[in-house]
Amino acid sequence: MLEKPAIPDELILSGVQVQYRLHPTQVTFLPLGYDVNTAVYRVDTCDGTSYFLKLRSGNFDQVSVILPRMLATQGVRSIIAPLVTKDNQLWGGLGEFKLILYPFIEGKDGYKMALSEQQWLDFGIALKGIHTAQVPPVLEQMLPHETYSPHWRAAVKRFQAQVENIHFTEPVAKKLAAFMRAKRDEIDIVVERAEALNQALQQQLPELVLCHGDIHPGNLLISPDGPIYIVDWDNPILAPRERDLALIGGCPTWSSPDFQAIFYQGYGAVKIDPVALAYYRYERIVQDMAEFCKQLLLSNEGGEDREQSFQYFVSSFLPGNGIELATKIFIDGVQ
Repeated sequence: MLEKPAIPDELILSGVQVQYRLHPTQVTFLPLGYDVNTAVYRVDTCDGTSYFLKLRSGNFDQVSVILPRMLATQGVRSIIAPLVTKDNQLWGGLGEFKLILYPFIEGKDGYKMALSEQQWLDFGIALKGIHTAQVPPVLEQMLPHETYSPHWRAAVKRFQAQVENIHFTEPVAKKLAAFMRAKRDEIDIVVERAEALNQALQQQLPELVLCHGDIHPGNLLISPDGPIYIVDWDNPILAPRERDLALIGGCPTWSSPDFQAIFYQGYGAVKIDPVALAYYRYERIVQDMAEFCKQLLLSNEGGEDREQSFQYFVSSFLPGNGIELATKIFIDGVQ
């Protein structure tokens, strides 16, 4: 969320003090991410310790905090576990918001800081640890399983029809509609290939493993002194490992063959299915399109987030970006 929500800082400070038995002195809004339901803050306390606070509104899946805690207790690398409240809970409450508190770790995301060779190696080790983690049966029942749903592809088709037939007046929605009309054929190809790959993948009955579900440079926190952390556990899923591996080489920030090779040194020997890899690259683009369309075409809300979301939508079509990288694996590995 890029715009600060309308909740007084004093109320946040009080909530942290009462529910976590801390003595906060200052709370600072951090304009990070494009999730309009999540606001994040830095909380400083009287003893000089800082914390990272998430305020989550809307739907809240408790798995998003239970799972990283479980992974950390199993010794999986690069996980930041949430802290417990005075009642030994993994989250607190503040009106319509859930309060989730973490240690504050200085660093930058993967879009702002490049990984070193050692960090690429550590990244591979960490993701392998996630994919091979032992998930307790109770938690496994709470996790979504990959269903290869047509939901996102159907949504994009509906939005394509809307931009052809509806006149939008809000400036960002108007820009998006014009862009989608200009890129209609390219969008059709992305959706059609995702559908074809979906059908082919289902016939293979691939192994399902624990996946982060939203691996991309923005969800990698890189600290200046070396360690990396995989953050934002809002979308964990039991799915083919290629769901997470698709972005390794599937986005321009992570497209270097040399660094991909180092990543897989850390990850270890694995047979990658090119059909699954291509499917998840295309499907991720489709999902992003649908979510940005929902935000920008069905609502005028969002403030500064709207223009940023439009730029994210457009970026997939740029040379060397998502669509081009998905097409490369499709042509080289599938056709």
